[in-house]
Amino acid sequence: MVKQELEKLGLHYTNIELGMIEIKEDITNELKQKLKSNLAESGLELLDDQKSILVDRIKNVIIEMIHYSEELPKVNYSDFISEKLGYDYTYLSNLFSEVKGITIQYFIINHKIERAKELLLYDELNLTEIAFKLHYSSVAHLSNQFKKVTGQCPSFYKKIGEKRRSNLENL
Repeated sequence: MVKQELEKLGLHYTNIELGMIEIKEDITNELKQKLKSNLAESGLELLDDQKSILVDRIKNVIIEMIHYSEELPKVNYSDFISEKLGYDYTYLSNLFSEVKGITIQYFIINHKIERAKELLLYDELNLTEIAFKLHYSSVAHLSNQFKKVTGQCPSFYKKIGEKRRSNLENL
């Protein structure tokens, strides 16, 4: 979609990644507003202030790390994010909290729980394996965070998922 919108407006790009576009030429404010409007119609947002862009990059690093990597990094998340983006973690953490109103740690925990929910529903790993995969110190630690975020314990969440799946299969 982004490529199509850029082509419609005659803009040339050098790179398109998740959440980022590098455009070859300088663009006028009028053209930028048109691109912003066209992207908004598709449910996308054009971020053009540096703080929002950096916060979006932080979010993308975390989402990619938790949802799309086979292995979570062996180093602390703070070191990983800092190294990946080339900024001091304290600066990134303060900026993220200022813009999003939540901490990076809270964002990470929520995404780890979302990933745990996916893994529970896929039913390929048991809770011990999920805790290990998501770098929890123990099953109890994962279970406590899971309950704090979802209001349910992992086993109950899994049973509900299985029940829904069997109800759908019986339609």
